[in-house]
Amino acid sequence: MSPNGSDRSSRRPKRRILPQALIAGLVLATATGCTSEDFPRLGMPTPITEEGPRILSLWQGSWAAALVTGVLVWGLILWSVFFHRRSRTKVEIPPQNRYNLPIEALYTLVPLIVVSVLFYFTARDQTELLETSDEPDHIINVVGFQWSWAFNYIEPVGASDNDARTAPELSSIPDRIADRFPENADGVYEVGTPDDRNPDTGNPGPTLVLPEGETVQFVLTSRDVIHSFWVVPFLMKQDVIPGHTNVFEVTPDRQGTFMGKCAELCGVDHSRMLFNVEVVSPEEYDAYLDDLAERGNTGYLPAGIEQTDAARNAETNEGQS
Repeated sequence: MSPNGSDRSSRRPKRRILPQALIAGLVLATATGCTSEDFPRLGMPTPITEEGPRILSLWQGSWAAALVTGVLVWGLILWSVFFHRRSRTKVEIPPQNRYNLPIEALYTLVPLIVVSVLFYFTARDQTELLETSDEPDHIINVVGFQWSWAFNYIEPVGASDNDARTAPELSSIPDRIADRFPENADGVYEVGTPDDRNPDTGNPGPTLVLPEGETVQFVLTSRDVIHSFWVVPFLMKQDVIPGHTNVFEVTPDRQGTFMGKCAELCGVDHSRMLFNVEVVSPEEYDAYLDDLAERGNTGYLPAGIEQTDAARNAETNEGQS
């Protein structure tokens, strides 16, 4: 067989593989189980808070930027492959250029512009999402511990003589946050174990109940190691750190029962640190607090480890700036 014939025969399998690979890629892209309603979210769940659409928009914008960048890069690669490939009739080496200042400036400036734009929108949205109010409608202290969760509802239930502002169980929470506690907040609590189940869905873990349409501020504390409080359809999570108090707030706008979990590898039973979030009407929320009081879950459970000096000094410096 001639050398030319050998070259042609070796190219035929490659020509057959290329269409098959393209078809396989198309099938993988379209057979992901996403409906037309799910696809615009690009894998994100439907947000259940007023703050969720901001996070979803940032996610979609990042994907759009990545798609534009990918199309540009792959377009340049394919353009080089097809229009600068070696000629079949010429064997000489084409002219070699060591430097091309416009191209070098392009691939230096474009990444800087992309990163700067992503940084701007991320910083803008993060600032908005971490903004907290001095008088939220509700404050809930989420306590992480190996291997479950406790929820201190800092509310004036009227079931005991406790006061959140002086309760020793909440003394590890810094004053800048404790000053937001409502007056006469005697409080109720719920504590879970990995064996708990939601009575309605059967999902594992304790259940955190939230009112629809009202602002809820979460005060996150830990008794032992670093955990992470993640309610999946909140589209955000925040670390639960021993010796440091984190705070964020959301306004739930959709009723239902949703899954939450610890998103930080915290030990041997990390995978069992699950919980449920049930968003109900404000009237049902008040009835739930009364039910906890009737069950004897009055007062507060210990919030966690005392805040470290480093964190306390950081707060002092922040207040002076």
